Amino acid sequence: MRPVRSTPEQLPQRHSHSAGLLQEHDEEPVPGLPEELPQGERILWQGAPQWRVLAREAFHLRKLALYFGLIGVLRLAFLLEDGLAGLELAKGMAPFLVLAVSGLLIVWALAWLSARHTLYTLTNRRVVMRIGIVLTVTFNIPYSRIMGANLRQSEAGHGDVSLEIEPASRIPYLQLWPHARAWHVRHPQPTLRGIQGAQEVATLLTEAWSQARGLRALPSADAGASRQHSGLHTPAHQA
Repeated sequence: MRPVRSTPEQLPQRHSHSAGLLQEHDEEPVPGLPEELPQGERILWQGAPQWRVLAREAFHLRKLALYFGLIGVLRLAFLLEDGLAGLELAKGMAPFLVLAVSGLLIVWALAWLSARHTLYTLTNRRVVMRIGIVLTVTFNIPYSRIMGANLRQSEAGHGDVSLEIEPASRIPYLQLWPHARAWHVRHPQPTLRGIQGAQEVATLLTEAWSQARGLRALPSADAGASRQHSGLHTPAHQA
């Protein structure tokens, strides 16, 4: 099933929870949600990416800075070999420095804006991802469409929670990025990226997912263990 793109005038009046439903959120009835919560549904958690984490891990700002630094060193070495010094050396480095700083500032701004315009929501029935800078869209992902999840956590407590959704509800990778699990292009996984308290959010997700499916939640990985990657095993993984 392809994601459905809807303008505000085309949105259905009923409460639809189909995965992949997109709409602009100029007038949100509830922050982060495309419509009022139906009876019996409640918000369990809301949060947004930390922009510094998003800049570092999704936009690779540090790696870009290192790349430009290495290029700058090479550029300086070539100019010195040509015998340039003083004002001539400064003139030779100026164009590169302007381009490098401009590029880093653009990436920094994209990361900051992306985090600022993002809001993740967990309810007892679904995961809602409101993302986008210029064109803001909302993805409603019911627990019935989620087959499993994975947790990637840092020692600082922030991390990513990635959702494995059924193939019929596939959302294109480019529509999700940077809120998608890296390198999973063929089967994109919507991801709550750079969130603080990722372990607690993963536990909430596991419990809500299990209750929505009428299953008993399995214990998650040890929250006190220092690790870079761990699995958040929902009962779906045990099939």
